[in-house]
Amino acid sequence: MSDWTVICRVDDIPVLGARRVARPRGVDVAVFRNGEDQVFALLDRCPHKGGPLSQGIVFGTSVACPLHNQTIGLDDGCAKAPDEGCTPTFACRVEDGNVLLDAGELATRALDLAAPRAGPTASRGAVGDATFEVQAPHGE
Repeated sequence: MSDWTVICRVDDIPVLGARRVARPRGVDVAVFRNGEDQVFALLDRCPHKGGPLSQGIVFGTSVACPLHNQTIGLDDGCAKAPDEGCTPTFACRVEDGNVLLDAGELATRALDLAAPRAGPTASRGAVGDATFEVQAPHGE
């Protein structure tokens, strides 16, 4: 059984944008919101060169990596042809306007992958019993 933890409100994620959730260990998780208010969570790391997907452009159910414009599916984390590779996905759901992620996945998934080579700094915030960083979108 999953232990779901509230990360933020859906409205805290800009439409066609993302927020970052920093973990005590490992690469941050990017939480995306598309134009239909669907929410997805991926490791904030492009499978190509490790670019920060949270800084990419969201369209439909995809995000374009800001470094080399590779298109990554938000639902499966996989690059669209002709590009190759996948980034790990994280279980994500929305309840009563809150975005929830699986705390077990946040603590254990993809801890061995290298961090992106670029990205903004984050501000600290507590989530449940663990401490995660949730970053505001650009310009806030």
